[in-house]
Amino acid sequence: MGSIRSIRFKLGALVGAVAAFAVLAAAGMVLAVGATDRALEAAIAAQRRLDLLTEASARLSEFGITAVVDADHPTADPERVASARDRVVAVLDTVAGESPEGLTAAEAASQGRARLLAHLKADFTLLDRQISRARANPDTARRSDAVRGALNAFAAAAGPVLSVLVESERRAVGEARDEARALSTRLRYGAVALAVLVLAVAVVLHRTLARPLLDRLRQIDRAAGAIGSGVLDTRLAIGSRDELGLLMAKFNRMAERLARRARKVAADRAVLERTIAERTADLTAANTRLAAIDASRRRFFTDVSHELRTPLTVIIGECDVTQRAPAIPEDLTRSVLATIRKRAARLNRRVEDLLRIARSESGEIELVFQDVPLRPLLQEAVASFETPARRARVALVLEAEEPGPLVHADREWLRQVVEGLIDNALRHGAPLSRITVRQLIAADGIVIAVEDDGSGIPPEQRSGLFERFARGAASAHSGFGLGLALAEWVVTQHGGRITLEDNTDGGGQGAGLRVVVTLPLPHEAPRPMGEEETP
Repeated sequence: MGSIRSIRFKLGALVGAVAAFAVLAAAGMVLAVGATDRALEAAIAAQRRLDLLTEASARLSEFGITAVVDADHPTADPERVASARDRVVAVLDTVAGESPEGLTAAEAASQGRARLLAHLKADFTLLDRQISRARANPDTARRSDAVRGALNAFAAAAGPVLSVLVESERRAVGEARDEARALSTRLRYGAVALAVLVLAVAVVLHRTLARPLLDRLRQIDRAAGAIGSGVLDTRLAIGSRDELGLLMAKFNRMAERLARRARKVAADRAVLERTIAERTADLTAANTRLAAIDASRRRFFTDVSHELRTPLTVIIGECDVTQRAPAIPEDLTRSVLATIRKRAARLNRRVEDLLRIARSESGEIELVFQDVPLRPLLQEAVASFETPARRARVALVLEAEEPGPLVHADREWLRQVVEGLIDNALRHGAPLSRITVRQLIAADGIVIAVEDDGSGIPPEQRSGLFERFARGAASAHSGFGLGLALAEWVVTQHGGRITLEDNTDGGGQGAGLRVVVTLPLPHEAPRPMGEEETP
């Protein structure tokens, strides 16, 4: 257990050493700052006292001059002497209040600073009394001589005292400065010594603690990089059984597991690649078969369309000829042949729709744009589903004002779109009772709306209906109506848009659905763009 804790012990020792040096440096800094502050305070205090003594000397001189002038000129302002005396007293009191900071008690006692200041104040008090008595003398000459005599006596007594005080404060300032310089020198030496000691200890700690740990960590880093590069046979020399030794042992076990898994993954990949190759071959063969079947289906639709169009063309032509023959009774001929032609034309249109769907699936759609009356187109679409609607007991209604607008469109494709929407409503809207085809002119274009009152389509399912091959709910009806994906592509080629909405006006059994086709006005419609990619 002792070996397991070796790294923690080393790190603890390293942290302890750093903390000890930090505490030592902080303590030294605090002591150095305190000593520096005391030296500076002593120097500043001595300089302040020296300045005060210099000011006291100046105030005493000012007082003497004022007293002499007042004695020679008794008519002068008597308050000047009192003001000068007050200033001297204030300065002497300030000097007496300054404590000799930075000096020991023995030095203060040896200098007798307090005694000298008391003697100086006593001499000044005596001088003030003598000048006051001399100013009371009415004789100007005697008054002047008395004042000068008092001043001379004060100068003789106080001059040496003041010189001693000034000199002592000058020495105090010099000593404080010398002490500050000596302290600065000691601090520099101490800082250098501490830096050398810290550097030496750091080198020792690095060699004994940090560098071995860093070397082993670098080995782990290089081994991890090799493992990451795919060299899975990389292993580490464990060495001492400390935390890093245990980590290296776990690293080696991990590398071994990774190597085993890599070998297993390689074997599984080989099996998977063989399986993919086999399935790809199967899918290729299936796609080939499906392509052949699809080509056959498209050929069937094309052949059926062509085979049906030929007799229908003959029937329509014969009907036209018969209608023009004068020998047949007109009332019978016209009615019968008109019905025959109408049915044949409808069958021909259905064959054209079948051929159009086949071409759309083979990518051969070509749109022929022209100005088309919209109302007759909608009437044809509605008429095509009157019988299925009547059979399903659904009212199929066209609401379009006459004569109706013109649209610039491919007539047959646009008719097929509307028929596909009606067919979708019949097949997928049950239960429903009414389908309404509306023609409107809105601000943004011409609107064709196919509305039903059936079960509707949930909003979350509507966007998916425009995807290729998407189908709605299963229905029992059959037919070859136009899917919404192809319808959307046709409407987009016309410069319009198609949307699905809730039929809020539906009064049937469900909420109903409203399919809105918006086409641009004729002057805004796109010109034919040639062959386009089908959806």
